[in-house]
This record gives sequence, C-alpha cells and structure tokens, in this order.
Amino acid sequence: MAESLLFTTARVTTFDGPRLLTGATGFFFTRAERLFLVTSRHVVQDAPSEHRPNRIEIEFHIDPVDLRRTATLSVWLFKDGVSQWRQGADSGGEIDVAVLEIGKSSLPAGAHFRCFTTAHLQSELSEVEVGTGLLVVGFPLGFHDTMYHLPVVRHAIIASAFGIRFQGQGYFLTDARTHRGTSGAPVVLRDPASDDPLPWKLLGVHSSRIDMGTRDRQQDESLGLNAAWYAAILMTLTT
Repeated sequence: MAESLLFTTARVTTFDGPRLLTGATGFFFTRAERLFLVTSRHVVQDAPSEHRPNRIEIEFHIDPVDLRRTATLSVWLFKDGVSQWRQGADSGGEIDVAVLEIGKSSLPAGAHFRCFTTAHLQSELSEVEVGTGLLVVGFPLGFHDTMYHLPVVRHAIIASAFGIRFQGQGYFLTDARTHRGTSGAPVVLRDPASDDPLPWKLLGVHSSRIDMGTRDRQQDESLGLNAAWYAAILMTLTT
C-alpha cells in the first residue's frame, strides 16, 4: 500500500462545459461528517487570466489494492448562477483558497481517499521554526504516476517567519521547486509524536510562485519562493 498522505490529494481538472482548461491539485478535508475538496481559489475562478471554468473533475481511487482502478467525479461550480465554492478574505485582502463541499452520496462507488481534519491543523504557530522541512504533495504540470494515479512530493522549507503574515497577507513563504498544476496542494509537516494513521500537520495550501518583477531574466535565476496560505482559513470556510 502507498502511504496515507498520498491518498489525501487528488488531481483536479477544470472545464468549460466539454472544453478542457487546466489541471491542478486539491485535497480532502472533513469536519463534522461533512466532506470538502480544498484547492486554490484561482483554480475555480481567476478574473485576471480570464479563467472561468463551470465544472471540475476530481479523480478518485476506487480500489485500495489495485490502484490502477480510478473513477472521476464531475462537479458543477455554479447552480442557478450561484457559485458553489466558498472563499475568504481578511484584513490583507482576498485569500487564494477555495473549498467545495462534496456530497458523500455523489462519490464514485468504492472511493478510497484520506482526509485531513481539524486535528491536523497547527494550533501553536510559535512551535514551527523558519527553515523547518515540509512536503508539498501535488501534480506539477500534471505529472504523476499515470499507472497508479498517485501524486508526487516535493521537498520545501519554511522561508519566512511562520507566525507572521508575510507582508500582511494571510500566507507564509516556502522555498521549493514548484510548477503550474501544484496550485491547491497541501503543505505538510511530519508529526513524529502522532499515532494517527495520517501523521502529518496541515500547515498551508500552496498557491503560486513569487518572483521579483525587476529580475533580469538573463542574469538572475527565479527566487524559487512560493506563497502558502495558512490552513487555519479552513476553520472559517468549513463552518
């Protein structure tokens, strides 16, 4: 069996009707028996890039032993013209996280996945130090194990003071090599003291790379820094 962490994360594909648009990452979060898919808000709607899908497809394993067997769930993003996802904002502005509630009765038969819960959220921010090693679980450029339909994992470190919102925004920085398609990926920290079947702390939701607009693209490499929105926003978005 693959590790439990790899079953928390699903490949998300966006569509405008039958027209394929983009690929991204999402993960599962449960609270009070309700199931949510978490991803980046710009995956489900992004006005600046004119990205306006009206549905997404989520890939599920349907056999815990034979991982080659999968099924997709198609979810409409609007109902009677009303968006079906939740997004948030705070004093720093809009937060690039979206949650979409999934009715358990709509899941493919035999759907096999793992969920983060409120117990996986980091309660004491001061316990996490700058430079701490993290993992980002996702589908960079759509790349994944196409036979067994599993995501890949990139190593990251915390690159800014974890308890301080970077530039007043609701995110912290990670230093990691990331690509398009990783948007919506869980940013996690191993919890060695946990006896939970999913022994990880959910610290953030990967959003996008951060770079300097003044960078000389001939002389200077990309910063390699990324925005990860604090996962605590899920406490607000899943009430």
